[in-house]
Amino acid sequence: MALEEYKRKRDFKKTPEPEGKLHPTKERGRFFCVQKHLASHLHYDFRLEHNGVLLSWAVPKGPSLDPKTKRLAMKVEDHPYDYGEFEGVIPEGYGAGIVMLWDKGTWTPEVADVEAALKKGDLKFTLNGYKLKGSWVLVRTGGRYPGARGDGNRSWLLIKHRDEWSGDVDITDFAPKSVKSGGDFEDILGEDAPAIWLSNRPAKGGDAGAMLAAIIDKVARLKGERASDTRKQKTQRTQRQDQSQSGQPPEITTTRKDRASGAKGPQPPGAPEAENRREPPRRASKRAATGARAWGPARKVKR
Repeated sequence: MALEEYKRKRDFKKTPEPEGKLHPTKERGRFFCVQKHLASHLHYDFRLEHNGVLLSWAVPKGPSLDPKTKRLAMKVEDHPYDYGEFEGVIPEGYGAGIVMLWDKGTWTPEVADVEAALKKGDLKFTLNGYKLKGSWVLVRTGGRYPGARGDGNRSWLLIKHRDEWSGDVDITDFAPKSVKSGGDFEDILGEDAPAIWLSNRPAKGGDAGAMLAAIIDKVARLKGERASDTRKQKTQRTQRQDQSQSGQPPEITTTRKDRASGAKGPQPPGAPEAENRREPPRRASKRAATGARAWGPARKVKR
């Protein structure tokens, strides 16, 4: 079964990950996503929809837009289609940590037979995501690439082809946040129940452990600030009600978050900032010629 290994590694009574089932292929673009995963090590999970599941590779350093940079991609078990929208905290067990939906969109094979290309170890495709676009290739290395471990069939390279979407921009640094929530790891952790998860923290040392400790500290500070702001806002509402009843004009006040952002007063909630979904820079002439949007999946323009 396509998802047998995925289900064998997880206890669905303890993890919020979807148990999943085979997803019927429809006449639409094939889904792809990249999930930024802080577990025992920080890495990026690259997933392509195929035959009802998500083919998956773990990319330790994340995708690169530079055609000269070949990124190691270790093949892992297929994941259910529903996993592609997952963002949250895995409390314990296999893959325990924080998962961010870093990019998503559609992909198109540049080969006639995907199965044959996978068997050969040379899959060419085009991505149309918020951050990753253009032509790419996954090439199996046979375990000869530095950093590859275990079965040689698991070792692949993720490489960007030279086109209008390639360049020397570090896309993981240029657009580090979620395309789903607009937040970072601490925001995702702050929305779940960290007290339950912390008793089973996965990273205990090294860079990932230090990053996790810093995130936990920041979450604690943010929660403290939010609690303080909530109390202050409650007091201010009471004061405004008293002023309204007494006929005095209400005062305009700001919260700690407003002051930190430079806002003049309470701001209305909005969608995630465009920069969290922004695409890498490309040639101005190409942008003018195609009329591409500032961010989000590109649309084909008839010439």
